[in-house]
Amino acid sequence: MLVDNHNREINYLRLAVTDRCNLRCNYCMPEEGINFAKNDKLFTIDELVKLSEIVVSQGIDKIRITGGEPFVRKDLMVLLRSLSKLDGLNDISVTTNATLIGPHIDELKELGIKNINVSMDAINRETFERITRRDHYDVVYNNMIRLITEGFNVRINFIALEGQNTDDILPMLELTKHYNVSVRYLEEMPFNGGSKEFQTIKWDFKTILEHIRSEHPDYYKLESPKTSTSMNYKIPGFKGTFGVIPSFSRTFCGSCNRLRISATGDVITCLYAKASVNLRDIMRADDVEENIKKEILKAVGSRAKTGFEAQEKYKDVFSNSMTSIGG
Repeated sequence: MLVDNHNREINYLRLAVTDRCNLRCNYCMPEEGINFAKNDKLFTIDELVKLSEIVVSQGIDKIRITGGEPFVRKDLMVLLRSLSKLDGLNDISVTTNATLIGPHIDELKELGIKNINVSMDAINRETFERITRRDHYDVVYNNMIRLITEGFNVRINFIALEGQNTDDILPMLELTKHYNVSVRYLEEMPFNGGSKEFQTIKWDFKTILEHIRSEHPDYYKLESPKTSTSMNYKIPGFKGTFGVIPSFSRTFCGSCNRLRISATGDVITCLYAKASVNLRDIMRADDVEENIKKEILKAVGSRAKTGFEAQEKYKDVFSNSMTSIGG
């Protein structure tokens, strides 16, 4: 088991497979995109499989595949097939914008990959297209509903963006009335392509909850796992649930159990910290397993206690985009 320098057990890896995305969400990157990594700077599928085997041997038992948009990698299912056979890996999940997942839903089910997070920041078509700068509303909505109705454990991630989509908070919540789905409202993060400075953003988790209470005063809190980043709630009579994730307020640092590895190999121990080490070149040298394990242990052993501590130490990290960090 990996244990950090604050005695927190680390068993969860968020593994980015690409920094590319087919949307251009205005809080994530500029309209023209970013300087995406060249293919030779990304891990190959074989390298991703090897890396996964190594971290699982160190005690990681949950891997979430992220991007960018993971499904822009045409070989993604090759990776997922390999991960599904990996002894010791108990939970494989995917975060996606749901634009490209449709053709793969049946195989995901066959592989036992049932936990899918769908990033969707508006239920209103015009708002969705304004935020994403693309007209993929129908395919996203239809794929999301298909995932829900076919029994996947779907969590919709909705980032509350002041002046953009807060009118959609309550309409999005209506999905939980009719479907067994979790809608999770996230505070906006400062790792954005052209978004406001965080000091000007008003929609923190308390404001979101107050807004929901104005329409649904009888919602109640649910028990959540100790390591959950989400505080979860239910409205009586509704099939699904909702949650709030204090991404910027950072109320969950004390129980953080996760590690990130970016698509280009950076090990990120906190969203507010700089990369600890890059594993890509180590993966392509000698003594791969021994050196990867050593560097991961070193990174885990020097984590910031909280995101606020990391932010103070690495103030310039906010120039990064979430598509580069790994969402």
